[in-house]
Amino acid sequence: MSDATPPPPPAAPYQGNPQLSPADERLWSTLVHVGGIFFGFIPALIGYLVLKDRGPFVRAHTATALNFQITMTIAMIVSSILTIILIGFLLMAAIGVLIIVFSIIAAVKANQGQPYAYPLTIKFVS
Repeated sequence: MSDATPPPPPAAPYQGNPQLSPADERLWSTLVHVGGIFFGFIPALIGYLVLKDRGPFVRAHTATALNFQITMTIAMIVSSILTIILIGFLLMAAIGVLIIVFSIIAAVKANQGQPYAYPLTIKFVS
């Protein structure tokens, strides 16, 4: 027999969801807010479901973005119904501007590592 030492044990398998670094939390939070401009509530929903256990900062921002995007989706549906009396077109334009402006403000705050709460939001997810 040889006096060779046995090989080291294999590395531990992937264990749960490791916490994100603060820089990664800021990055993902920023991307979720910006994604809402182009894709509505889908990026916020995916971000919330995938990243909610990866850190408190990213959880707060994804939940806030999801609440805002769901509220704006409901507002768009209501204003599309109101296009029958022509006021809906004006409301849809105003909602579009609100989505762009507030999402950019939220993305900047997330990138700076600061909390942000959208105005005009119904709280669906906490």
